[in-house]
Amino acid sequence: MKRAALNNLRNWKATPNHKPLLLQGARQVGKTWLMREFGRLCYRNTACIGFEGNPRVRNIFAEDLDPRRILLGLEAETRMKIIPGETLIVFDEIQECPMALAALKYFNENAPEYDIIAAGSLLGVFLHSGVSFPVGKVDFMSLWPLTFLEFLDALGEGNLSEILKNHDEALAKVFHDKLLSLLRLYFYTGGMPEVVRDFAANRNLTSVRAIQKRILKSYEGDFSKHVPRDQLQKVVQIWDAVPSQLAKENKKFIYKEVRKGGRAAMFETAFEWLGRCGLVHRVARVSKPALPLSGYENESGAFKVFLSDIGLLVAKTGLDSRALLEGDALFTEFKGALAEQFVCQELKTIEDLHLAYWANEPPARAEIDFLVQFQGQIIPVEVKAATNLRAKSLAVYREKFHPQCEIRASQADFKTTGNLRDIPLYALAAHFF
Repeated sequence: MKRAALNNLRNWKATPNHKPLLLQGARQVGKTWLMREFGRLCYRNTACIGFEGNPRVRNIFAEDLDPRRILLGLEAETRMKIIPGETLIVFDEIQECPMALAALKYFNENAPEYDIIAAGSLLGVFLHSGVSFPVGKVDFMSLWPLTFLEFLDALGEGNLSEILKNHDEALAKVFHDKLLSLLRLYFYTGGMPEVVRDFAANRNLTSVRAIQKRILKSYEGDFSKHVPRDQLQKVVQIWDAVPSQLAKENKKFIYKEVRKGGRAAMFETAFEWLGRCGLVHRVARVSKPALPLSGYENESGAFKVFLSDIGLLVAKTGLDSRALLEGDALFTEFKGALAEQFVCQELKTIEDLHLAYWANEPPARAEIDFLVQFQGQIIPVEVKAATNLRAKSLAVYREKFHPQCEIRASQADFKTTGNLRDIPLYALAAHFF
């Protein structure tokens, strides 16, 4: 499977004085595969240390955190000589060994010549659990489900992916209908690697749904295993509420619709847990489109919530695969929520891109689905699920803020009208490359 994150890992390796790397992401987004594949492609050897279910390895870190002593133990465990520059050290499921996480500080300070990548599906838990976290001593990288471009590669449509990456709009127009058809498939399958791999091999949507349900069940198992008891019910309530919250015309997250009498303070820790585990994206409302967007988040704390993967969202809603055969139905389901979910998760994979949304104060209701902070600009992005391009909110925003660039993402083809760029949904992420 071809993952763009491999290039990010190559860049990390090539950076002088790089630190141990923490690879963050939800369970089953392909962290273990990525680390092993990176080791296979870029090193002579890979020393893989899995902490889950291996108390002997965890005991290597129990006495002290001297890197030389630890390396001896790792060499004994892997039966491999660990050579700087030639061996990649992989710590998998590092959340099972808090002392290994703490040891990264000492590798950075006392043995920086060794390349180490650590991954764990629940790393975020440790940021709030009293573990000695190696602040300032590690680099970070996030891994998300496969993007639509990676999905094309996995399905043997790499040429279409290259057309979009090359911004060849004339050639993309030739394949517009085919790309929309493939996008419809992506809306249903999503980007979880196991799902995509199975669909690429078997083209069976029943199998796709079975795998998605199994992944959802494994997440719910993680909740029971790892979430503090006083937060478990709140985490489950938020997780289950996301589809219904997105189905509303106004997709602002309403606590009182999760639990009677619900309020921000009640759910903040639960949201923090889900966000740091890579399972949800929170997109905050801003009062005005100014740099930095984070500095203008609305005092009311308003925000929208999306899942990390559109396929899992579709599976949670129980949407039938027959929707794929009903024209625009899959795009327009839930008042366009799936189109917004797609745009959110695509843009979230782009480094150094910050997302927010803007809404006018009542009674003059107007809302821009996303504001994108990118390369010193604030770009409004209006998302349309179908080909109806009426955009009253964009007109209100234009009159109020006079943006230099506007984007409308829909099923329509490429078009430029003044400062407004119409971009097909399937090409939106490639526009920011």
